[in-house]
Amino acid sequence: MTLSVNRAARLIVFVLALAYTGLTFGVAVTPASAQPSAYYVAELAAPTSETSAVAGGVAWTCRDNLCVANKGNSRPMRICRGLAREFGEVVSFRTQGEELAADRLAKCNGK
Repeated sequence: MTLSVNRAARLIVFVLALAYTGLTFGVAVTPASAQPSAYYVAELAAPTSETSAVAGGVAWTCRDNLCVANKGNSRPMRICRGLAREFGEVVSFRTQGEELAADRLAKCNGK
């Protein structure tokens, strides 16, 4: 006895496999700016020449004077201080979209 699938069923399987491959490949090559926002977003006083670094226990990706990072294990103030030590003065620091208060930002920068 031979098990066979009719031509229409093979065509449906092929189309579904092609669609799945296209979708998963599209997600893999989507630029970071189109993906969900980062957990930490910091604006530096001066642009940095480094594009990536580890500061405050998290991996930062920077472009000009804007740096982003995923969630770390430390408190936001500790992460902000680490960033300030590595890159210089931090003008603004947001955690999940919530802006760090001015007095706390001054402490972050060591003032």
